[in-house]
Amino acid sequence: MSDHELIEVIDKLTTPRILIVGDLILDSYLTGDVERISPEAPIPVLRARHSEDRLGGAGNVAVNLCSMEAEVEVLGVVGEDEAGSQLLALLKAAGVDVSGCVIDPGRPTTKKTRMVSGVQQVLRVDWEEADSLDSAHTNSMLDGLEARIARAGAVILSDYGKGALSIVGVEKIIRVARAAAVPVLVDPKGRDYSLYRGATLVTPNRKEAEEALGHPIESLDQLPDCARELIAVADLGAAVITLGPDGIYHFEKDGDSGRVPTVARQVFDVTGAGDTVISLLALALAAGEPLRNAVKLANTAAGIVVGRRGASSVTRAELKAALGQELRQTGKVVNREELTLLLAEWRRSGLRVAFTNGCFDVLHRGHVEYLRYARSKADVLIVGINDDASVRRLKGETRPVNGIKDRMHVLAALEMVDAVVSFGEDTPKEIIEFVTPDALIKGEDWAEKGVVGREWVEQHGGKVHLAPLLAGRSSTAIIERIQDSGAKTSR
Repeated sequence: MSDHELIEVIDKLTTPRILIVGDLILDSYLTGDVERISPEAPIPVLRARHSEDRLGGAGNVAVNLCSMEAEVEVLGVVGEDEAGSQLLALLKAAGVDVSGCVIDPGRPTTKKTRMVSGVQQVLRVDWEEADSLDSAHTNSMLDGLEARIARAGAVILSDYGKGALSIVGVEKIIRVARAAAVPVLVDPKGRDYSLYRGATLVTPNRKEAEEALGHPIESLDQLPDCARELIAVADLGAAVITLGPDGIYHFEKDGDSGRVPTVARQVFDVTGAGDTVISLLALALAAGEPLRNAVKLANTAAGIVVGRRGASSVTRAELKAALGQELRQTGKVVNREELTLLLAEWRRSGLRVAFTNGCFDVLHRGHVEYLRYARSKADVLIVGINDDASVRRLKGETRPVNGIKDRMHVLAALEMVDAVVSFGEDTPKEIIEFVTPDALIKGEDWAEKGVVGREWVEQHGGKVHLAPLLAGRSSTAIIERIQDSGAKTSR
């Protein structure tokens, strides 16, 4: 199937409901710089600059599915602690149904804190209790399981070995799902896959498959026999083995098989790539697509997320962009949807993005110098431009002199500008967060006023630059000179 045909598959995807059962993890990132060694012990001192909490484990699977516009329900367990409250809040904010999650006061919420300097992890600290969930809390988590599965197009078992998936619980989930003809996809843990007997498929990576098989996979030629062995152990319908730089191999007991090669790209962080794979597989299978199409979509999505730091997710627009969709646009003037595709393609190519904004009503030399400075701070430059209504609110009823279409097309004609997008809010905060640029540029006159979007950009690893201004140049001054000249002429 060609990339064009896969794009058509994405366009046809419905919004199925996916039920996820598994281990919920809070991923916490503490980032900063290591500049010295501690005088107390031979260890690096991390000068902390930013902290961020993200969803990991089954939560990251849920976020991936929400990003791909699926309806998502999660069954899992958290502790009666601050991390548990934060984890549930993040799930709810993503639009996930957490009504089936249970709170166990006797165990801590699983939390992984990664301390990072630049792109290098310095230390990881884990809070967890890996013992199996007791029968009382398992029964509580699986209460109403039949109805939940009846509403679902697919079920994902996200096993991180943290205790949420007991033997009894897994058996019941698979039995109920098979009776309802709902596919069950398993992200497995451990060596004994018989735990997942009767599931539709498992998605181990190469190392996990070798552990389950009890022998190494020495060559790609061994993959068919290895997949058959995994299927036989647990009476599965298929096995999908992720192979890192070698792509993804899939084998159906009664159907298709093959390997989808990975797309060469810079790998930044493989964290959560397996979550992305099983999410795309579940979405596509729930929408009625054959496994081979699901694997191709999953492979493309995984190639996107490994280029980002930490567990990440992919949107349908990003997936389409990665598959090479031609943009529906005229030149550099774009809307939000087209800008999403551009951003995905630029970042897939490893390009750094600069952003600036303004009214740009009457273009002058000062604007040209300013935009040239902005473009020098990254590989591509996006210009956000206030629409007519927001200009009137900012500068009065006589402005703008030139309408939004004229202003956008004039900017788009400049060689240093790569994309122009309009926004209607009084501040550029929303569009800055939409773009999340590597470089945010404002004029040096904003040094004392406070640059809108600074905190967001710096939190996401970007930098704010204050551009020098060319004295005596401004749209307002030009308009006033024209008005004064007209007044003198009329006299």
